[in-house]
This record gives sequence, C-alpha cells and structure tokens, in this order.
Amino acid sequence: MYKLSTIALASALLALTAPLHAQQQQQPQPPQPQQQQQRHDEFFWLGEINKATAVINTDEGLLEKSMTPLIVKGIRKVLADAEQPGAKRPTLVISFEPLLIQAAGPQITLLHAGRSSQDMLATMRSAILRDDMLALATQLNATTAALVKLAARQRDTIVPNYTNGVAAQPNSYGHYLLGFAAALDRDAQRIREAYVRIDRSSMGTTVLNGTSWPLNRQRMADYLGFGAIVDNAYDASQLSAVDEPVEAGAVVSSIALHAGTFIQDVMTQYAQPRPWILLQEGGENTYVSSAMPQKRNPGLLNSTRRDATTVLTEGMGAALQAHNIPPGMSDPKDVKANKAMVLNAAKVLKNWESILNALVIDPKRALEELNSDWTASQELADVLMRKYKLPFRVGHHFASEVVEYAKANDIRPLDFPYAQAQRIYTQAVLNSEFPQVLPMSEQEFRSTLDPVAIVRNRATVGGPQPAEMDRMLREANERVSRQDTWIKARQQHIRTSLEKLDADFDRLGAAAGVR
Repeated sequence: MYKLSTIALASALLALTAPLHAQQQQQPQPPQPQQQQQRHDEFFWLGEINKATAVINTDEGLLEKSMTPLIVKGIRKVLADAEQPGAKRPTLVISFEPLLIQAAGPQITLLHAGRSSQDMLATMRSAILRDDMLALATQLNATTAALVKLAARQRDTIVPNYTNGVAAQPNSYGHYLLGFAAALDRDAQRIREAYVRIDRSSMGTTVLNGTSWPLNRQRMADYLGFGAIVDNAYDASQLSAVDEPVEAGAVVSSIALHAGTFIQDVMTQYAQPRPWILLQEGGENTYVSSAMPQKRNPGLLNSTRRDATTVLTEGMGAALQAHNIPPGMSDPKDVKANKAMVLNAAKVLKNWESILNALVIDPKRALEELNSDWTASQELADVLMRKYKLPFRVGHHFASEVVEYAKANDIRPLDFPYAQAQRIYTQAVLNSEFPQVLPMSEQEFRSTLDPVAIVRNRATVGGPQPAEMDRMLREANERVSRQDTWIKARQQHIRTSLEKLDADFDRLGAAAGVR
C-alpha cells in the first residue's frame, strides 16, 4: 500500500511540475560574471544539499546503509543528466525530487526525512546570494583600486571642486578621488558585515520549528561552505531569508549612489565649452551626434548613470517587496531578481572602472579655471584669522567685498589691484577696534590667492597636502589588499568545503560498491 501510494505521488509530482520544467527551459538566464557563477545555480545547490544529506544521515545512522547504492546512483544520474545540452535544471524542490524518483524510485525520498522545501530553498538562496556578494566585492575592490591608482597619478593636479553645483575651493584631484575610494571602502565594509549574516545555513530547521530527526545542522553547514547556522528555526526560513536580500539591496543602493554622484560631477563638464576633464573620445566612451557634428556625447557616462539608477530601484524594491507581508512569504526571495540586483551593481562598478581608465584631465585648463574664478577667496579670511587674529566673520566680509568688486569689474584673482584690496579692507573694519590697515603685504595677498599654494599648505589631517596624500594613498592600497585577501579566503573556504563534500560523497559510494 505504501509503495503504491508513493509511486502515485511521484507520478502526480511529475505531472504537476512538467509545465514548470518547460517554462524553466524557455526562460533566458541572466548573464553572469564568471563561469563558476553560471553553474552554481539553484539546481547545483539542491544537488549539493542532497549529496550532503546522503553522507551525513548515512554516517549518523539516520539512513540505512543498505540504501546507499540506490541513493548514490540516483543523485549521480540526476546531476549527470543535467549536464547534457538542453537538460532540465529545476530550481524548486518540488521539481527536483521527481527527477530523483525517476532515477532511483520512490525509496530515494527517504532522503527527505527531516527536511522541508522551506529550509532547502532558504539555504540555496543564501548560498547563491553569498556567491553573488563575493562577485560584487571583487568588482568593488577592482574599481576602488582603479580610483587609488588614478589618485596617485593625479596627486599634484590642482582642480576646482564644487559644492551646491558651484565652484567652491581648489583641491588635488587625487585627494578628490581618494574621497570616493573612502566611500567605496565603506561599501566594502557593508559587504563584509552583510556577508556574515548571509553566510549562514538554514538546513535542518524544516518549515519553522525543526524536526524530530536529530539532524547534524553544523556538519551540513560545513559541507556547504557556510560559516555558521541560523540558530533559531523560526528565524531561519521565515525572517532571516527575507532580511538577506533587503540587506543586499541596501548595499547595492549605496554603491549606486556613489557611482551616480561621481558621474554627475564629470557630466557637468560637458556643459562647458572648454572642460578640464572629459572621456577619451571614441570606442565605447563617446559617440558623435547624428545631427550636430560638433557634439561628442558621453555614452559611457550616460549608460552607467542609467544603470546605477536601475540598481537603486532594484535595491529599494527589495525592501518594498518585503514590506507588510506575513512571515515567510516568497515576495522578496526571488533568486533571479536578487541575482540581477547584485550583479547589475557589479556591472555599474565595472563601467565606473572603465570611466576612470578613460578620463582625460587637463591640469592647465583646470588651473586656468581656478584662476579665473574666486575659489581661493576663503583663504583670505583664514589667513587673516590664523595669522593676524582677525575674527573669521570680519575677514569673510572683507573677502566677500573683494569678490563682489572683482566680479563687477571683471577682474581675475591674480590681477586684483592690491590698492583696491587695501581700500576695501579699511572700509570693512572702519570704526572697529581691529587694525585699520590691511596687515597682509602685496606678496602675501597674492600668494594667499594661489590655488596651488592653498592645497600645498593645508594642515588638516586628511587634507590634500603632500604628506597626507602619501599617507592616505598608502593606507588606501593596504585596504584594497586586505579586501582582496578577505574575498579570496571566503571563496577558497567555499571551494574547499565543496571539494570535501565531493570526496566524502565518493567515499560513501565506494564503501557501498558504487563506482
């Protein structure tokens, strides 16, 4: 009676999932950055879970050893069949299990003792998201390294920086780039912190309250390359499985925001008739307008900004899908959507790296723009306060009056008449207790307005002065190196764990006489 009902169930499962198989065959798979990622799909991890279950439960007496030949042969056949061109690679437990039944009969479902599709799918999704986050971390580190490398080359290039969309102060372009490298380092920290919470196995928790089978959850986690287990059985499939894509969404959103900010800053230069920074023309970087022959549209900037906006939408979407649903619902768990979200962020970073490699910077034009505007005017107030004890707001008022006079009379900073500066200063402090004569000599007045000297003479920790640039470049390179070591260690841990699982599964088969 049991045998007949099981066979009937198997037939029903096959009939039920046939449309699913056909649909999975037709759906195009999203492009992946690495060949390894292409094969570590849902089917792969369901196979690994079945192999680990067979080894652990046989070793620990939950499966009779007489079942070993059947189980090993059945799993091997399903996995081998899936490697054939056009073969089925089902993504659900309910569509994977019928293939096992076809290969070995209904007795192989004894593997399912103490398991549920809930804990199996939660574990599979965590494993896939874990791989994708490492792929994202790898590209993030490559983009950060490109920023640091360019910062070293542009260490002494002085350019205008902008706040509120307006030229604000002179700065080293290398210092500016290190600012973005620091922002991406925070994103790297977020990946490492999120990874710890993603790198946990839900296997052995079944639906939400465990099982009467004494499963070895830690050994299962070890075989699948996880760093830990999700401790609470209810949390494992009902809560943690929803948290993970939401946290990944927050990480990719931050990355997208940083990419968009950088791109927008470069984009503004394209509105100028004489920009100081552009993309190298041609290739994938720019294209000629179909109507206006003088235009070179920054295609790479446009497409990367668009993709960053898409990633931001996807990242926010993960949180919206998880909002206001009962525990355990599948809304935010879709592997395809979450994979696209993370790997699209990696694509944005890859294109950002291409942008960095394509930048053409004109230091002379940048310095000309600085000297044509009054981005150095704050330094007048700073020097008067630091050296001559004039209150900052008084010095700021003097500097502001100088700028207003200069703009009204179309005078550039290096050409400003010292006599006019003296006159404006006297008016600014008239009838006050402060010195009535500008205490700065003409030479000091002019050197104070020199953007190169301003950057060189900064004294703030973290500023663009040469000594601090050397320190920050060194430390940025060290962070990139440490992150690379962290990524490789996690990837190696997963590989080693899966290799051990393969070896122990082969041992199980060999002990049962299955070759």
